[in-house]
Amino acid sequence: MQAITAKRVLMVVIAVLSLSVIFGCAGREFAPKDPYMYWYYPKELPEADRAIEAARQAGKDRQCPNEFNAAWDLKEKAYATYAACRTEEAIAMAMKATAMAKALCPLPPAARVIDRMTIHVNFDFDKSDIRKADEAELKKAIDFVRKYTGSRVELEGHTDSKGTEEYNQKLSERRAEAVRQYLIKEGAVEKALISTTGYGELRPIAPNETQDGKDNPEGRAENRRVEVLIMSE
Repeated sequence: MQAITAKRVLMVVIAVLSLSVIFGCAGREFAPKDPYMYWYYPKELPEADRAIEAARQAGKDRQCPNEFNAAWDLKEKAYATYAACRTEEAIAMAMKATAMAKALCPLPPAARVIDRMTIHVNFDFDKSDIRKADEAELKKAIDFVRKYTGSRVELEGHTDSKGTEEYNQKLSERRAEAVRQYLIKEGAVEKALISTTGYGELRPIAPNETQDGKDNPEGRAENRRVEVLIMSE
């Protein structure tokens, strides 16, 4: 009888211990880590480990080593703090280390357009030469660019829809480059601050054909243009 009672007591003790392990590990993750004698940690700590390892694999430890090391040190401090029985403090540190790891080496903000104007330099079909008749229009571009001395300038070249897309793409690039060279020659902008992009026939501002499908010479002339964009730093 005593043997049976003792056996029942042992079974109860084992059950209680099992439940304590199950519930004691709720919200924790199995992550043995030297030199600490723990098998389970609050999930925020191994999450910080994974975030920092992902940053390392992405090369962030080389791109911004000081910030990477700060995140690493804080993560290690979180483990030491947990080992000192300051769980809430350790979790807060781990969460901050995770956030630091995910924010490492941010990309610079994309440049935005702060002002723009369209040059109605109506290039002849299949041409990228600056015509004498268009120099007055280009003078407006020079005055416009000079208002933003030191700013980056981007020129966008455009064509009408005559010809193939591939041909028009190259033609739009040549037209933008022609205006770029003109602005540089006139001293409107430093060479290092002005760039070009061609969009071919993809961004018309007027119809190339009329509603009944006939050619629209006026619309095509409008589409053969260069736009001047002043960009933020």
